[in-house]
Amino acid sequence: MDRKTYTAELAGLRELRAGITAAEKQVAAARKELDKLTAQRARRVAGLAGYEGAQAAAVAKASGLSVGDVVRIAPLLDPTPAAVRAAKADDQAAAPAPAPAPASAPELVDEPAAAVAPALTRPAPVREQPAPVAPVTEAPAEVEDQGVAEQPAPAAAPVVPAASVAVAPRPVVESGPRELPALPEGPAGARFEAVTTGLVSKRPNFVQQARSTVFLDAGTGDLAVRDRVVRLDLGARTPGEILDAVLHAAPGTGRVYITAGAPWHDGAERYSTLKDAVAAWLNTPSERWTTAVGSGRDKLAGHFVHQRQPVGRYAPASAPDSGSTEIRSMGEWFDPDGADVTTCRQAFTLLWQALRRHWDDAVLMGSPSQTGRDLWSRTIPTTGKWAGGYPVLSEELRGLLHATGGQGRTELVLPPRVPEQLPALVEYDRTFAYAKHLWKSPVGTPRRITAAAFAAMSEAEQTKALMSCSHWNVRVTVPAGWNHVGLLPAPVTGDRAWVYPSEPGATFTTWAGGAEVHLALSNHLAPWRIEILGGLLFEDGKPLDEWGKRLKSAWGDLTNLSKLHGDERQRQAAYLASRAVRSVLLFGLGGFAQRPRLVSGTTPVGEALPAGVEILGRDDQVVTWQRQAGFSRDPYAHPEWAAYVWSGARAALLDMKYRQGKEVVGYAGALHAKPGSVVYFGTDGIALTERQPWPYRGEPGDYLLKGHLTGPVEHPTSQEQYLKLRGLGRAELAAKGTDQ
Repeated sequence: MDRKTYTAELAGLRELRAGITAAEKQVAAARKELDKLTAQRARRVAGLAGYEGAQAAAVAKASGLSVGDVVRIAPLLDPTPAAVRAAKADDQAAAPAPAPAPASAPELVDEPAAAVAPALTRPAPVREQPAPVAPVTEAPAEVEDQGVAEQPAPAAAPVVPAASVAVAPRPVVESGPRELPALPEGPAGARFEAVTTGLVSKRPNFVQQARSTVFLDAGTGDLAVRDRVVRLDLGARTPGEILDAVLHAAPGTGRVYITAGAPWHDGAERYSTLKDAVAAWLNTPSERWTTAVGSGRDKLAGHFVHQRQPVGRYAPASAPDSGSTEIRSMGEWFDPDGADVTTCRQAFTLLWQALRRHWDDAVLMGSPSQTGRDLWSRTIPTTGKWAGGYPVLSEELRGLLHATGGQGRTELVLPPRVPEQLPALVEYDRTFAYAKHLWKSPVGTPRRITAAAFAAMSEAEQTKALMSCSHWNVRVTVPAGWNHVGLLPAPVTGDRAWVYPSEPGATFTTWAGGAEVHLALSNHLAPWRIEILGGLLFEDGKPLDEWGKRLKSAWGDLTNLSKLHGDERQRQAAYLASRAVRSVLLFGLGGFAQRPRLVSGTTPVGEALPAGVEILGRDDQVVTWQRQAGFSRDPYAHPEWAAYVWSGARAALLDMKYRQGKEVVGYAGALHAKPGSVVYFGTDGIALTERQPWPYRGEPGDYLLKGHLTGPVEHPTSQEQYLKLRGLGRAELAAKGTDQ
């Protein structure tokens, strides 16, 4: 071969390479399309299993699969007689070296179809405290083995707990089990995969109007108005006398915050409940003032009756349709904790300044909830997929999330799960906790996942679904040998609404967010048995991310100012303002949940009351009442966001990772404490019997040592007793000045 031929062959080889590359791309694209179509076929086959008359042979012919392939995708279509399958199962059980049975467990007519979620085990993290141990009657190794035995290898087959769990499941008994709603089948179920027509969260094109605000200590009569403090004579401290005095000193006032003195509790001993006393105070007759009924969408707003943070809305009796003046509690925003009116006013000034650095049009509204939602609406994107706003879910779907998505975990763990005599009571509180869970949230219309569809997924797809923004209807079984706190909420009747079963073998049906279900499957102690009955899978989005980042920045600025400012009053004001930012986020998020509205109002004595009202109180003039008003057409109703954040926060109380970049450098949470040492869960904090080696960096979500009461301490038997002990622990820690 000469050089000329060699060069020509090289050129030809390059052309051949280009052709092969193009063909490989075509093959890859075809393979990708084939995989996509195959997955679609599997999902459709699994879906056909939901039809009572479906036959494997007909489905196999239509799909181009063998009957065996169809049965592997949808075990419910297995044409093998149930008696034969049961006999095979008995033979396999009697064999000396049993192998996992390929067929599903026998069907029970009264059990919904379910699919076992894969156990997502991970190595136990290295911790300074000893690893959790089992009760004396069992060795630690046995606990782990039993826990794994409770989790069969991931399979697509729906299962029934009684046929697959070694320990006979026992129902959870508390106040009484409470049945949660499930996703309906047929046309009715379509409304649970829909949004409300014409209802979208849009960015506002107006600026809120600020109201002239003053701060009043109802105990001393001190009023902070602009840059001065005046002493008022409040008379008998009725709403009318307070308004007369305030408006005389500060004409044009639209909002009065009571910082101390709580006048609505005057004479409370004369009433059967505190709520009755508050209602009576709000409706104290006055010659010059009447209840403001609002205007426009706020029509019939009236008063808001609350035991400690009521809202009174009043208008001049001579002009009831004119502007109103509100009397509100400073406690809506923060606990003044003895701060005077000047400091409270300065806290509001610092709060407004901190927010204005991130929102040019920031306005402090009457409550942190209103303020939070208004600030969020001004972060709705103007470009991209959601520039037109975020659609509001259907009323049926919002109702489901309202019924199945609990808020923070509140639980007092009682003996014998913890000692009668506590060696100490140590409180940890997650700093600005919810701010850590805003980076990802569900958006758009959810996709319904049936048990059959979940079973048809690969293990990787199942894991991805559980880690995505999702809400699952599951049947849960606590593994044998489990000796730690409960992981998932179980619904019960009574005041508690939710409990957290932890007894080995206990089984219950519930709804839980993807974060909690994933933790139950992946925790380092023993994976729980989770059977998927159905679920809602959302698109992952970031509707709250920008809002959260701005609030975290404002909170960080105020927190630093509270530590570094040279003036003590300014430090205190900055601290109170940082607490107000926390309330803006906390209650703003709660506002998205949009629970069914509770409307209160008054009716003159002798007139007919509105239908379906609950009477709160009455006097010689009016009857005060409240009633459920259902869901409103609120364009900012997004219970899916609140439910997802609350689920993530509950999971973080059990297990939270410390990261340095992408690397996990440590763990915290109840599961990383010794079994039997967790005494109390309180929304974003926990109490234990000993200190933990959890680092505190001052970042949102970190566990801050908040209190330490030296033992021995009698175990509290009620939440009220616990709160008293918590106060003592905080005082002791503050006196000692001990660092974490």
